[in-house]
Amino acid sequence: MYPYYYAFDPTYILIIIGVVLTLLASAVVNTTFRKYSRVRSLSGMTGAQAAQKILNSAGIYDVSIQHISGNLTDHYDPRGKVLRLSDAVYDVTSVAAIGVAAHECGHAIQHQNSYIPLRLRTAIFPIANFGSKIAWPLIVAGIILSMSQTLIYAGILLFSFAVLFQIVTLPVEFNASRRAVKILDESGILYGDEVNITKKVLGAAALTYVAGAAAAILQLLRLLILFGGRDRDR
Repeated sequence: MYPYYYAFDPTYILIIIGVVLTLLASAVVNTTFRKYSRVRSLSGMTGAQAAQKILNSAGIYDVSIQHISGNLTDHYDPRGKVLRLSDAVYDVTSVAAIGVAAHECGHAIQHQNSYIPLRLRTAIFPIANFGSKIAWPLIVAGIILSMSQTLIYAGILLFSFAVLFQIVTLPVEFNASRRAVKILDESGILYGDEVNITKKVLGAAALTYVAGAAAAILQLLRLLILFGGRDRDR
């Protein structure tokens, strides 16, 4: 049996690092968004109005825009072709709100253009979602059943798909932000320093995806350290 279950497990440091990275990223994005939520855009557009203009300018007329409750719960649903904007974005005229709305429009444009990383992420999602839910129960069951390697390895394999999803998400999010900044600058929805503010807001938001991917990778690394060499140790 592993001594880790009866004493301090040094691999917990990997979990701690992941948690710290996630908390720091969340703090940065919330602080940055709150700061620039106080800056009203010169155009006076709300997030929803800016999103509608961006979609129409891209020739997209079959994507609906809906209001969703919550703070920064904004997302684009490719299955229903729905762009959902949160309380802090939908009816708000701040530069930060417009930047977030434009980012979500970037995903809709990716969908329209069959952006390969987005298609890959969509394809991976079902198994990644399943894996994130069932991986730990399988691993725990493997430990309980006298360290059943079959169950443990199956859990690690399924968890690796959730990690892969996090990694594939990075280029999707970065590309959507680049599209958003370019569109806002070229369309005249934002002016001058407003575009730079948007870069700061979306840059801060990107940190949450980087931190999420890093935390997932560290978790997978911990599992491999704990269980990967068991057969060799016998």
